[in-house]
Amino acid sequence: MPTVHHRLRRPADAVTLVRAALAVVVAVIGPTGPGLVLVAIALSLDWVDGQVARRTGTASAFGARFDMETDAFLIAVLSVYVASAHGWWVLAIGAARYLLWLAERLWSWLRRPVPTRHWRKVVAAVQGLTLAVVAAGLVPGTLAEVALLVALALLAESFGRDVWWLWRTRRPPHDQAAYPRGGGLTLTALAVVWVALVLPDGPAGLVRVPVAAALLMVLALVLGARARLFAALLVGLALGVLVVLGLADAGFRAILDRPVDPVTDWVYLGPGVGVLGDSVGRPAAVATAVAAGLAAVLVLVALPLATVRVSRLVVSHRLVSARAAGALALAWLLGAVIGLPVATSGAAGLAFDEVQQVRADLADRRAFEQEIQADRYADARPDSLLTDLRGKDVLVVFVESYGRVAVQGTSFAPDIAPGVDAVLDAGSRRLRAAGWSARSAFLTSPTFGAASWLAHSTLQSGLWVDSQQRYDQLVGDDRLTLASAFEGAGWRTVFDVPANTRDWPEGAAFYGFDQLYDSRNVGYRGPEFGYAPMPDQYTLATFRRLELEQPHRRPVMAEIDLVSSHHPWAPSPDLVPWDRVGDGSVFDETPTQPGSSDVRRLYGQSIEYTMDTLVSFLETYPDPDLVLVVLGDHQPHSYVTGPDPGHDVPVSVIARDPRVVDRIGGWGWQPGLHPAPDATVWRMDAFRDRFLETFSR
Repeated sequence: MPTVHHRLRRPADAVTLVRAALAVVVAVIGPTGPGLVLVAIALSLDWVDGQVARRTGTASAFGARFDMETDAFLIAVLSVYVASAHGWWVLAIGAARYLLWLAERLWSWLRRPVPTRHWRKVVAAVQGLTLAVVAAGLVPGTLAEVALLVALALLAESFGRDVWWLWRTRRPPHDQAAYPRGGGLTLTALAVVWVALVLPDGPAGLVRVPVAAALLMVLALVLGARARLFAALLVGLALGVLVVLGLADAGFRAILDRPVDPVTDWVYLGPGVGVLGDSVGRPAAVATAVAAGLAAVLVLVALPLATVRVSRLVVSHRLVSARAAGALALAWLLGAVIGLPVATSGAAGLAFDEVQQVRADLADRRAFEQEIQADRYADARPDSLLTDLRGKDVLVVFVESYGRVAVQGTSFAPDIAPGVDAVLDAGSRRLRAAGWSARSAFLTSPTFGAASWLAHSTLQSGLWVDSQQRYDQLVGDDRLTLASAFEGAGWRTVFDVPANTRDWPEGAAFYGFDQLYDSRNVGYRGPEFGYAPMPDQYTLATFRRLELEQPHRRPVMAEIDLVSSHHPWAPSPDLVPWDRVGDGSVFDETPTQPGSSDVRRLYGQSIEYTMDTLVSFLETYPDPDLVLVVLGDHQPHSYVTGPDPGHDVPVSVIARDPRVVDRIGGWGWQPGLHPAPDATVWRMDAFRDRFLETFSR
């Protein structure tokens, strides 16, 4: 039987070998720029090698298989790069050939040859051309995804036709050589370990050399049997943990615009399931959470088993494994020398980053403790603070997810801002007509997409609370907040958060609120609207009834959270006359905003509703002794804002007493409710001191 070396002497196979080499180079440098030229050459040579084989009479089964595997490898490489921009589902195009190979190890009837079909070559060419065009960015995003879906559908049809033919004509494979038992399982174990090593780099990492692979192979070769088994299990468990962390990190970066903190961010699991329940229903949310937990357990079990199997494979082929480890190390070294992105730190890099994060958390804890204690107002006499607001009821009103994108828009979400801007501009005119004045600017929030409590504590404490660790540390310590400053100066302090469904001891223990209102004690009898257990109109009306309308010796200072604009966004009810709000049952029959399948449009409508409701409230109750600080807590999720939107949120001070607005004249804020793109920007932690300084003597 001729050797592979002799087979490659055939002219057609030599052409295919060139194509294979080009595919390897493309895997290293990527299919853009010079890489795109190489892709074009490789795709063109796919036609050439077939012509050469037929015209020289050298067509062979080996050549056909070599050609097919080269096609499959190039398509897999292209799909990896395209998946980085268009989603993991694109990998199905590149993985189809290899998934079929694994299936052949399970069902012998899939191993038989299928009839020659020209359509099969056409479909393979379509995959390569489509992926190359999309990778080069030659078509817009929507058209690119449609083309990829069509290519995937054609591939599914082609593979499906072959599988159906094999199924209909299946017979016991007496005339076929048996494959080695466990080959598919071993290959699967190799693939699982490889993916775990490169996963932190996303799809593009699949065509890189993980630096840790060579080290793990050497470790398996030098250790004894027991030590090797223990090390393989330990490495597998560590890889499993890193895979779970890597997926969590990807989610945090996509939704919250920051990496995951492995020490403190587990607190988001409960609220995350709650928000998901508001989107898809509690049973589906619980089922999703259980499925995610089982998947995590599966990863933590499967990876140790895979690493043990791979370690046994390495030891059973010592010479080949040693050469492979050397080749991986050499590829990494050459890539580093000539500047090509051959290697990836992958899981090793993620492990290093997580260790560094833990070290940074410990250092930050010490630094933040010093910041908590370094308070210029810690020793201030309570009666010396907020003297210029004496007799005023002061409301700090947080509008959920009210970010700069709502008033400025982005190319990603151009339809949000016009509607919100119209409401703000009309609101400014209506407030002026009712005798109110407003000044607006932007504050930079410490959080993004969620974790509103970080923004609330930042504004209240004058400290930059940008992590759960800082929040836990702050509320467990002693620090003057706006609420405690008002309380010390003689105000009754109130916290009104309609979304809370359980006790919140920090409200009294840290902030010093005298009264806490939540969903359980405000008497609401109406329907829910998405996440919001009650609409913002009810929240404002009930707060006025319970606090502002009641005779009170002391003025009221309150933090009020308006949550109708909380994710998941849902249509809000139309406004009803304020004297008809009652117990909220009126909203059972109240029409709602038009529904939409566009999440960005729903977000914009929710902000329009909340700001229009607030303006209507002030028009209806023009209290000369009422002062409001109205602001967003954070920008909405990235699937509304698009990439890199920043953390700025609008803020407004609203009052009827002109002396209040005159006091903030030096802040440089703009008139009205609508801050322009070039409006003043402060960090949110600067607000407390500036506010106390301005209104104290």
